Amino acid sequence: MLPLLLFDCDGTLVDSEPLLAEEMAIALCAVGLPFKRQDYMGEFRGARFRNIVAELQARFGAVDPDRLATAERLMRDNLAHRLSRELTTLPGVMAALKKLRHFPSAVVSNGPESKIQSALKAVDLTLYFGKRFFSGYTANCWKPEPCLHLHAASIMGYSASECIAIDDALVGVRAALKAGMTVIHLNRFPETETTPEGAITIERMQQLPGVVAQLVAGRKSVAIPEYLLEKQYGLIT
Repeated sequence: MLPLLLFDCDGTLVDSEPLLAEEMAIALCAVGLPFKRQDYMGEFRGARFRNIVAELQARFGAVDPDRLATAERLMRDNLAHRLSRELTTLPGVMAALKKLRHFPSAVVSNGPESKIQSALKAVDLTLYFGKRFFSGYTANCWKPEPCLHLHAASIMGYSASECIAIDDALVGVRAALKAGMTVIHLNRFPETETTPEGAITIERMQQLPGVVAQLVAGRKSVAIPEYLLEKQYGLIT
């Protein structure tokens, strides 16, 4: 049986993080919490919004909850509008998914279901994933805790050991490692980010199909011939 591939969404499949960082900075500054785009892309990338708010309030003081709720709604509305107009996939994603089309797959994200669905639809990734996406808000569990990955695997009918998780953010990598899954870290910032022990590093999505094939074959350090990829896994088109 082929393993279940569990993809993160933001920063792994779609290039949404710069848009999210900009809208989050606007929203948080509006309620008096100092926050820059770079803060999200660095310290807080991939984290749940409420966890970011909690950390900022611990540093800078509490803010009015009603103002915060209003700012969050506006942020999400503005982000949804921008995603529909500006969103693109990460380089190499479409080609990688095409090569991996024979593998069962799903999306696992800390974001709300509506945001995941909008993002996938905006870049035509619903062709690959359909409605196979799992939200922290629906499962009531967020990365870096392992329960979101375990929830997705259970619903899809797989054990943790039968899954390969692909994530660009450390919170997601750590969550999947805690869940007992094989983890591939899409490390897009290797000059500043270190892949946690136990995870496999790639720097480009173009590398993903080959790494997955090697994992399936149990030959992590040996290149698999193209004819074997084609014959056994359909990874060469």
